[in-house]
Amino acid sequence: MPTKYQADRSDQASPMILDPNVDRDWEKIQKLRSDNYVTKVDAIDSQVSDLIKMTHPQTKLSQEEIEQRIEEFFEGKQRDRYGNWVFYPWKNTLVHLLPEREFIQVRTSRNKYKFTEEEQALMATKKIGVVGLSVGQSVAVCLAMERSFGELRIADFDTLELSNMNRIRTSVTNLGLRKTEIVVREISEIDPYLKIKVYSDGLTKENMEAFFNDGGGLDLLIEECDSLPMKILSRLKAKSLGIPVLMDTSDRGMVDIERFDLDPRRPIFHGFLSGFGEESELIDRLEENRGQLLMAILNFEKLSERARYSIQEIGKSITTWPQLASSVVMGGAMCAYFAKRILCGQISGSGRVYVDLDEFFLIDHES
Repeated sequence: MPTKYQADRSDQASPMILDPNVDRDWEKIQKLRSDNYVTKVDAIDSQVSDLIKMTHPQTKLSQEEIEQRIEEFFEGKQRDRYGNWVFYPWKNTLVHLLPEREFIQVRTSRNKYKFTEEEQALMATKKIGVVGLSVGQSVAVCLAMERSFGELRIADFDTLELSNMNRIRTSVTNLGLRKTEIVVREISEIDPYLKIKVYSDGLTKENMEAFFNDGGGLDLLIEECDSLPMKILSRLKAKSLGIPVLMDTSDRGMVDIERFDLDPRRPIFHGFLSGFGEESELIDRLEENRGQLLMAILNFEKLSERARYSIQEIGKSITTWPQLASSVVMGGAMCAYFAKRILCGQISGSGRVYVDLDEFFLIDHES
């Protein structure tokens, strides 16, 4: 039987960070540690070992020397009261971690020089919005692993279905959960100190202003939603606020960058929709032009042959646009990469590029 403590918190998507030097938190820690139903993970010595090795890169320490330095590190300190204890209610697990500053130092130590300290510090000030959590899940998790944001805002209204699991890396134990909740849990298990804002109704006309501006304006929008109206409306909003937009389509490695921050008059979708009238009229004309608008955005003739065939089969042999895990994971990585390049001032242009793996190492099969 679950304890009352578990039952009261079983629906939480965010971890509880407990400071053992705060009396009220220490009481909660003690209660959790004494609960036989709670799993305890205390690898603080291993984390301190990482911290010691990181701060002495020129010294090759033996295991015995490391153990001695760990003991010296804790002289005058209580091990149990060093750092923070983090409780994950959905796993009923309590984890002992380094304090936030030291945790970040150790966790990002192997980013160094590939991702400079100046870039890391700059990205820690940035607010990134991710709309749509299929490709967006891979984007969000990759950004979190590299710690490439100060605040992440995620929006998706959907729940996890079995058919999503060909491309969303998650567990069958999460079936029926909101995709936003799954992403928050995954990121917080990587790094509980990261700040995430959740919009579990998806991006809507009603919450769009809050998504873009509450707590400070977004620095970058990564748009990966399925809704054609939201694709258009989110870009018009980003354009009005001078916010760059990034999108991956999971076909032929196609990536869009729209620098509305540098060119506020730039047409959305690179002008592919210019034949459908003024941008302000696109939503009003959506129903009569839905199919044509989508094909114009995707530039149908440049899609892969298999994607073109798949689109023709929607409503016949398949129900929706197909995506593969390999393409989705690759798209997430590319978006995370280009997000850093944009926000660190290393990309100044807009455009559409194809990182098409089919162009490499193909074998010609002759009959």
